Amino acid sequence: MMMNKLLLATLLALPGTALAQTAPAPAPAAPAAAPKFTLDTPIQEIVADAQGKAAIDKNLPGLIGLPQYDMFKGLSLNQLKAYSDGKLTDEILAKTAADLAAIK
Repeated sequence: MMMNKLLLATLLALPGTALAQTAPAPAPAAPAAAPKFTLDTPIQEIVADAQGKAAIDKNLPGLIGLPQYDMFKGLSLNQLKAYSDGKLTDEILAKTAADLAAIK
């Protein structure tokens, strides 16, 4: 019993052991700003913006003038692709996506 008290007193008298020091983790980089518009944005939101409308008109001329526009304006270009009978190709969508991504 006396030995336990002596051991405890000795341990308490020892200076604390230094904890491993590590540099603080760097703050995470700010995420890249998400593009304002993507191929998943509803078409009506894209064409409500002048630059978005210009991108649509450039890559998909006549799309917003179609009589069916009111029926599909709530769809995204990715959703509309399924109904386009192959007219919305991956190439056209890639060009449109690049133009939309450039809009800030």
